[in-house]
Amino acid sequence: MDFAQLPTPCYVVDEALIERNLKVLKGVMERTGAKILLAQKAFSMYALYPLIGEYLCGATASGLYEARLCGEEMAAPMRAKGRMLENHIFSPAYQEKDFQEILRYCDHIVFNSWNQLERFGRQAKETGKSIGLRINPECSTQEGHAIYDPCAPGSRLGVTQDGFQRALSRGREGLSWLDGLHFHTLCEQDSDDLEKTLDAVEEKFGAYLSAMKWINFGGGHHITREGYDIPRLERCIRRMQEKYGLTVYLEPGEAVALNAGFLVTAVLETLENGINIAILDASAACHMPDVLEMPYRPPLLESGQPGEKAFTYRLFHLSGGRLHRGLFVRASAASGRPPVFWGHGHLFHGKEQHLQRDAAPGDCLAQKERGVCHCEGVRLPGFPGETVMSCPDT
Repeated sequence: MDFAQLPTPCYVVDEALIERNLKVLKGVMERTGAKILLAQKAFSMYALYPLIGEYLCGATASGLYEARLCGEEMAAPMRAKGRMLENHIFSPAYQEKDFQEILRYCDHIVFNSWNQLERFGRQAKETGKSIGLRINPECSTQEGHAIYDPCAPGSRLGVTQDGFQRALSRGREGLSWLDGLHFHTLCEQDSDDLEKTLDAVEEKFGAYLSAMKWINFGGGHHITREGYDIPRLERCIRRMQEKYGLTVYLEPGEAVALNAGFLVTAVLETLENGINIAILDASAACHMPDVLEMPYRPPLLESGQPGEKAFTYRLFHLSGGRLHRGLFVRASAASGRPPVFWGHGHLFHGKEQHLQRDAAPGDCLAQKERGVCHCEGVRLPGFPGETVMSCPDT
């Protein structure tokens, strides 16, 4: 692909790299018997759903519209081929107006509280759904991201051991409806943190596991990252299978698309104001919101750290917000020109471009699906080879 010919900004997703990740995940399933689902909140590029459906057991949703997306774009095409996929859903709170349609699409429904279980569980059970309850093992393994930690004090996500026991002591309805327990405590982490979490799950909820049919380890498993400890992951899976006779589910999202996509952006102008500045046609707010929300420094192809390259540039966007700071880029020493940005082995002159690695669309794509075509007056990126909605520049 000639990146210089692409409209910018745009996402480029490498199907072969997606499939490489899927093969790693399928290998885990084949060796252990676990079931792996796509977490759509992390990657919802539905043009690739038929491919994903060839490898994984289905998908998990955060709400009605993701459940519908899986049902229509992944499960239906696979069903036509004779392959039945699962469609799971979890939400902190369901709405009456959505629930009948959720029952239409989903086969596994996970509730966040006893109140939600008692409010919706009976009708879910009567329609043949498998029912789960999210638990909070109160075992934090994340550092520096307490605001996103599902096990942090005051978390809204999952029932704690105390909450579980108090509900049972009061004779609350719902335990007999449960088929499984669900936890999600990790974020881009290795299997040693999963192992620690399982210790806490067994300590606090082990008395109830033998009565269940399945356990869901949630997402945040960086299974396709180089160096990830897959043998330890598989030991964790077998531990639950052999000790409690449980079917084990995992819901990775980023692991499906990890290092399989790029954000291609053009350098529109360079300035100097005490530092070297490059103005781009891409934006963290519009195209890589996780950069601001976490925050983190996204990888730039062929960039480096301070002092490693001949020139240092800080990247900004048209709207006035900073994309991110501290990107250090290689210059064309022979040209005698201000540096052009290096991308995928080519120097782009004129309309200078660079590539953000590991930028397969996730939340941004979902914004487009909801009909949001610009942010702060900036066009959302296109997909080469796909039909893209026409968005006015405002």
